[in-house]
Amino acid sequence: MSKVAVIGAGFGGLALAIRLQSAGHAVTLVEGRDKPGGRGYFWQREGFTFDAGPTVITDPACLEELWALSGHKMVEDVELVPVMPFYRLQWPDGTVFDYSNDEAGLAAEIGRVAPGDLPGYHDFLRYSAGVYEEGYVKLGAKPFLDFASMIKAAPALARYQAWRSVYSMVSSFVKSEKLREALSFHTLLVGGNPFTTSALYALIHKLEKDGGVWWAKGGTNRLVAGMVAHFERLGGVVRMGDPVTRIATLGDRVTGLETKSGWRADFDAVASNADLMHSYRDLLGDSFRGKAQGKSLAKKRYSPSLFVVHFGIEGTWPGIPHHMILFGPRYKGLLDDIYVHGVLPRDFSIYLHHPTVTDPAMAPEGMSTFYALVPVAHQGKLPVDWDTIGPLLEKRILDTLGERLIPDIHSRIVTKFHYAPADFSRDLNAHLGSAFSLEPTLTQSAWFRAHNRDDAIGNLYFVGAGTHPGAGIPGVVGSAKATAGLMLEDLKTRT
Repeated sequence: MSKVAVIGAGFGGLALAIRLQSAGHAVTLVEGRDKPGGRGYFWQREGFTFDAGPTVITDPACLEELWALSGHKMVEDVELVPVMPFYRLQWPDGTVFDYSNDEAGLAAEIGRVAPGDLPGYHDFLRYSAGVYEEGYVKLGAKPFLDFASMIKAAPALARYQAWRSVYSMVSSFVKSEKLREALSFHTLLVGGNPFTTSALYALIHKLEKDGGVWWAKGGTNRLVAGMVAHFERLGGVVRMGDPVTRIATLGDRVTGLETKSGWRADFDAVASNADLMHSYRDLLGDSFRGKAQGKSLAKKRYSPSLFVVHFGIEGTWPGIPHHMILFGPRYKGLLDDIYVHGVLPRDFSIYLHHPTVTDPAMAPEGMSTFYALVPVAHQGKLPVDWDTIGPLLEKRILDTLGERLIPDIHSRIVTKFHYAPADFSRDLNAHLGSAFSLEPTLTQSAWFRAHNRDDAIGNLYFVGAGTHPGAGIPGVVGSAKATAGLMLEDLKTRT
């Protein structure tokens, strides 16, 4: 039995810890915050439960597998309920589009919003199924440790025109601008710009169509709690509220960890689910490898940050579905402002999360929990004082929701607070306040992304959004599968 440490109890770290513990290793999970979850943190205020995110659960089979490894079932710890429609999309002109995997319903929606585009949509669906098979099923949990592995994948990447963007590929199938937006916005959920993210990410459409969109009863935080409970059931140890300050090394090997409290321990292997830059520059800062990788990572492109307004209000809103996208007046121009120009535009698109329509227990009786999320440029592009800007942007977002959905929103608010890029930096050590780590462009994917095992320090591993395959719950759970495969093989060889 080997002693292994996993830094960070986000979804990737938890999934990796469960896999290693299920295989018989002694795993210690070290988390710096007072609660597990990483980006899946939560708050409780005045009877309302607010999930930090993520809020969209897809591919439940990748989660169920974590329990099946030891002969258990996820339902012992977590109850998932389906969400329908997956998303309601609303444009400023009042057009509404309900997006789901109900084939007849979706065909009717396309026929209403984008007459003539149904055959093109079916062609896009076939394309999405192909990239799903190649990019997710075959490669999603396979580590890319050398360029040769990239060369092997090249024919499939070429066949599906991976060099094109998701928006470009969607546009080759459908003519309606609204339908193009409806079929390309998904990359924003993993930090990618639809106009620059590889067309391979069109696989998300097939992923949702086959597996559905789900909600964990009690909130995403209950999925986190269920993973922790299962890990501890298997004998794993969780060390909470004690941030790692140093990954100790000797030559080309990791020897152990040190934490803020002064706790030290030796380990046979260490995996980090912490932010990539923080892991290398800060935790490995006294090693040549850490300094070198820190400089290299500083040259990479990072995903935007987010500005999120959490609010609890009086009343129930059965007409507002669980997930909404309220598009603004611009699409490409807005994304250029966020990803390229680094400005805070006057207009915005909003992802609105309304969990109480599915799960009323998320708020006191007769009340509702919401969060409104707006992508914003990361702090490297937009170095503003969020203590000053935050309240102004919060009001603009609530004003917009009042104009488009809830006319008397301000008078109904019981409690509210916002979460800004500076909070991502402070709470999660996120480089530049990025909400999704490295931007998922083609030249920052697979082998070009951070490797699941460090190239120079043989018993140091990485898991989470910054590694292959990328962000999102299925992505980081897939990274855990890839990293666990490497670790289990390496640990077997060493023992």
